[in-house]
Amino acid sequence: MRKRRWHFWILVALMAALMTLFKVPMASSQGTTLVAVQVAGDLPIEDLDSPAWQQATAVEVPLSAQTVTKPMNLETRVKSVTARALHDGSRLAVLIEWLDDTRNDQTIRVQDFRDSVALQFPLVDGQPFFCMGMQGGNVDIWHWKADWQADIAAWQDMETVYPDMDVDQYPFASGELPAPSDYQDVNYVPALASGNLFASPRLSPVEDIVAGGFGSLTAESVEGQSVQGYGEWADGKWRVIFSRDLTANDPDDASFTAGKVYSMAFAAWDGANGERNGEKSTSQWVSLQLQGSAGAPAASVQAERPAAPGFPVQTISYILYGAALLLIIIGAIIYFRLPE
Repeated sequence: MRKRRWHFWILVALMAALMTLFKVPMASSQGTTLVAVQVAGDLPIEDLDSPAWQQATAVEVPLSAQTVTKPMNLETRVKSVTARALHDGSRLAVLIEWLDDTRNDQTIRVQDFRDSVALQFPLVDGQPFFCMGMQGGNVDIWHWKADWQADIAAWQDMETVYPDMDVDQYPFASGELPAPSDYQDVNYVPALASGNLFASPRLSPVEDIVAGGFGSLTAESVEGQSVQGYGEWADGKWRVIFSRDLTANDPDDASFTAGKVYSMAFAAWDGANGERNGEKSTSQWVSLQLQGSAGAPAASVQAERPAAPGFPVQTISYILYGAALLLIIIGAIIYFRLPE
């Protein structure tokens, strides 16, 4: 019996060491690749119904509740998103769609929460932890917010929710429903004076953020907010477009090159379900492949979806994971066949 146990535990220790060394996941799903098709002409950065989107193959990405750290909600409602991507050699556009029975685009009352969706890109080689990165593995997050989108159409304030309320006057601002930018002296709006994005004029419904683990979210400066967005809700579905230049000068922004493959992840929140902060649905890492090559002319017609890149990192993980399972089987056989 001692000989049997000695061989078995040596094999288990060796298997664990190999899995740790090669970062083989204990559970893995089939890899997904979103291909950004290179097109000619202007990208449809605010046109949800543009025929150009039909040139890109739609990819459905499964999402599940964030269950790693508090706060968490195990019953999140967004189970998947559908994504398409285009680029014109200088700019990237990503269209995200997901089902949502209700439109939640106000956060004025404390009991109200927004619908929102986010994209995430590693700022380091490899794949850091998919939930907001990790220490030494920062990520660039593009966070679209339904209430920010509504603010661009018309500034929302207490009077929006309570139309019968009455205010004598706003002595330091113009208009009956002034936005922070309507104040003549920003010192009367300290959040605006300090560069707080939540009080700044809504130039985009997308917040550009960098993170390196839970509790480390840091918004880029007002000048560093380079991601544009546009979203609409109709017939029980949100459709949101993200767009940004491929090249970024800020080290806290992801950069992209045509012809290469990058990692990306998704997150979504359903405001009607009280989802906010860590109470969200998230995806694992998927691949974003930019069609074409740097400097190559754009295609003006629909192109065939290119094959997945040869032998990606995820494939190596699957092979190692299969090898680990095989070792377990062999170990079990040895365990039961060795003499007592």
